[in-house]
Amino acid sequence: MLADKLITARSGNFRLDIHKPGTYPLELIDFIADGLPQWRDDIHQKNETSETVLTDYLCDYLNESARMSEGWSHIQFRTEVKDEIQRGRTIDLTAKPCGATIYIEGRRHTLYDTLLPIECKRLPTPKRTGRDHREYVITKSGSTGGIQRFKFGFHGAAHKIAAMIAYVQEETAEHWLSQVNCWIEGTQQEDNSDWDKSDKLEMINNDKSVGLCRLISSHQRQNELEKIELRHLWIVMSRQ
Repeated sequence: MLADKLITARSGNFRLDIHKPGTYPLELIDFIADGLPQWRDDIHQKNETSETVLTDYLCDYLNESARMSEGWSHIQFRTEVKDEIQRGRTIDLTAKPCGATIYIEGRRHTLYDTLLPIECKRLPTPKRTGRDHREYVITKSGSTGGIQRFKFGFHGAAHKIAAMIAYVQEETAEHWLSQVNCWIEGTQQEDNSDWDKSDKLEMINNDKSVGLCRLISSHQRQNELEKIELRHLWIVMSRQ
């Protein structure tokens, strides 16, 4: 009987306390970037185009890759995670500790804490009623634009570094860099705009051999929030 069994209460800590430098989020972004072309070319991945489904598949792949790696087994990826500050909002993809407590510049992160918030978008934006074609940057009504969410603290207010992934389904990275910066310029010229030329993206590297473009942008934020740096990873979705 259950009453005859000895039940012992347990308490304890995670297996590891890991201390990482402030550059750790950038190293994590490098890990994701390295995995994107392999994920796209995985023969087991179904040929999907939906943004939500693609992000779900990418999450599965990154979790498997992290688990099998020597340096990233203490990381897990999750989709649709509530933002730490704006609790009514969800982030497309996040990285969190797994089996460890990670300290970065004195800040403690457990499995309940986001290490890196990631916004995922399709390029081009799907042509549906109510969708703004500039959605990677901003939306005319509402606050669902990708960069917009980070710049105005709707996502990632607790972070100084975040990432955006674009599933490029048409055109080239060069085309989208020009287009995205054009959208930012247009927004900058609107009355009472909080955008300026410093919000534009800059290309870091465009590896056409694997279809991966890496870019960077930096954005001033309001309400006493520190500036946020965005690392953009654009993966061309056509099979190699």
